[in-house]
Amino acid sequence: MAKKLVIKVTAGADSPERCSQAFTVAAVAVASGVEVSLWLTGESAWFALPGRAAGFELPHAAPLPDLIESIQSAGRITLCTQCAARREIAEEDVLEGVRIAGAQVFVSEAMADDAQALVY
Repeated sequence: MAKKLVIKVTAGADSPERCSQAFTVAAVAVASGVEVSLWLTGESAWFALPGRAAGFELPHAAPLPDLIESIQSAGRITLCTQCAARREIAEEDVLEGVRIAGAQVFVSEAMADDAQALVY
């Protein structure tokens, strides 16, 4: 079993089930002791901003702010550099603990020997 899980979520409010699945899998993996790196790309980039996750609703799904808090407790959340730039999101705008990094860092994490990568 992989010891590191790298998850790229490309969906946001435009595809709520796919979005929620990514955050849920990341939170469950963190709770299971797996090292998690969650990447926010595309429309999920908005959830790097304070308060944005509170507006996300999906029946029978855990609240997105709770999932983010769980992931941040022992995992890492990264906002894609290009996605941030396209939305004019700067480092000072994002939730505490969220980093902004690019494709080189994603590829490095995903290609590590003990990593498994998932894309939602």
